[in-house]
Amino acid sequence: MMEFARPTAVALIEDDADFRHALVERLTLEGYDVRAFPGTEPALRAIDADFPGVVITDLRMPGLDGRQLLSRLQALDAALPVIMITGHGDITDAVAAMKDGAYDFVAKPFQFERLQDSLNRALEKRGLVLENRRLLAMASDSGQELPLAGSSRAITALRATIAQIADARMDVLIEGETGTGKEAVARALHNGGRRRLAPFVAVNCGALPDGLIESELFGHELGAFAGALRRRVGHVERAHNGSLFLDEVESMPLAVQVKILRVLEEREVHPIGANEPRALDLRVLASSKIDLGEAARGGAFREDLYYRLNVVKLRVPPLRERREDIPLLFAHFLRRAADRHGVDIPSISDSVRRLLVEADWPGNIRELAHFAERVALSLDDNTRAPDHGLSLPDRVNRFEGELLRDALQSHRGDISAVLAEMQVPRKTLYDKLQRHGLKPAAFRSEQAT
Repeated sequence: MMEFARPTAVALIEDDADFRHALVERLTLEGYDVRAFPGTEPALRAIDADFPGVVITDLRMPGLDGRQLLSRLQALDAALPVIMITGHGDITDAVAAMKDGAYDFVAKPFQFERLQDSLNRALEKRGLVLENRRLLAMASDSGQELPLAGSSRAITALRATIAQIADARMDVLIEGETGTGKEAVARALHNGGRRRLAPFVAVNCGALPDGLIESELFGHELGAFAGALRRRVGHVERAHNGSLFLDEVESMPLAVQVKILRVLEEREVHPIGANEPRALDLRVLASSKIDLGEAARGGAFREDLYYRLNVVKLRVPPLRERREDIPLLFAHFLRRAADRHGVDIPSISDSVRRLLVEADWPGNIRELAHFAERVALSLDDNTRAPDHGLSLPDRVNRFEGELLRDALQSHRGDISAVLAEMQVPRKTLYDKLQRHGLKPAAFRSEQAT
């Protein structure tokens, strides 16, 4: 399961030793990973562009002051949050630092909770930035063809099988739900073997025009029928020496299945009007979004053709079985969409990240790609996980969980305020929170949206 973790690192720059030690102790007790520095120069040597956290610095210090440090850090990483600590007399300078790009300032003396609130919001923001960078780096570095990219056990096993049989002299049946990338599997089989320099001919069997199916597949000779004004080379013959990919083979009419069976058995094609068949050297790759064996047993598909195609069967896993691959795939699609439309790659919001984790993506990779397209263009206002395939009770349960989550975020974990809004007994509220796995404490440091 993929996770989007908030960073916990804090670089504290403070020249007052007593104050520095006290603040380090308190931050450490609250679970932050603190590294303290007495001045700016040692801090600058330790902080890099991908520092996984937030900088907290005093405004007034010997040598480089806080504003000068801010300028140096922004040159290193403009997205690095910097929180200023200042005395009351320096608030004007602190406000100027905010205009220069500081994330926030906290005036001494301050309540620790005030600093912690700002720090948690800054860490959340930093986590989003670093996650975006990580995903985009993954998208750039992955050498795998989509949608076969990823590190999940399911897709790794599939790639291994493809590599094993890519150069084998056998036909392959590829099964998988709609949108899983069955054609990508077929292309990987073709490109990984000796036929890679020959044609890869993809035929969508469900899109072949009625009345012209045989001519499209097998071709025809000049004058073979009325309107045959020239010789036509069919898809099957065009795949000679290469690979013929029959997509959605389950939609092929039974009468045509007989002739495809002959192509597979004899490795020859007989164009309409031709006196003799033509010998072929080709590999047939067929895909189906249904269980073709079940269809054959039910009479919707020829059994003999099924067994002839089913020399090797590959199953392409749906996204719900390879969730850890979703961030990488989404990053690929987001970058591609942004490039195509000439827009900057947007930040991946918390709501989008939550949807990536929670959605089942019944349309699989195709649906994920369309979602990335909408995100790239800022067109997707619906950040809830889709309800496809959920029963009414499941939808009600999901809606209830979202209402509770929103109330906790709005009131920052204040149970009394949530009770007032939801107007339910306290025990009922706690029961619902437990059922949905929601802990008020986790929201007490979050910024209301």
